[in-house]
Amino acid sequence: MKRYPTKCWQVLIRGLDIRTWFSNVEQHATEGVNKILIGNKCDWEEKRAVSTEQGQALADELGIPFLEVSAKSNINVDKAFYSLASDIKKRLIDSARTDPAAGPSVNVGQASGESAGGMGGKCC
Repeated sequence: MKRYPTKCWQVLIRGLDIRTWFSNVEQHATEGVNKILIGNKCDWEEKRAVSTEQGQALADELGIPFLEVSAKSNINVDKAFYSLASDIKKRLIDSARTDPAAGPSVNVGQASGESAGGMGGKCC
């Protein structure tokens, strides 16, 4: 992975420029797809390449949430997952309210009236 001075704002994730990644997501993903900028290894202060302030500033510029995590120290890992999952759930609920015909839906725990594989409405 190529490294850039942080003043260049070439923040990389697995070799990808964040702005390029963001542009590709905006161009190719479903409209309104949820995004989050995650700074990894926040517990490794002596090797930090991007400050918290720089990460937050970039996320603010892109209009997406920012969170720093550390898998090793178990810092904010659950929070990152649940935050994104909650945002996705909220978006799906909001879109279903405004446009019920927006697409197929899955009603967990409700019988559809059709038998799934001859199992009396159960999947397994």
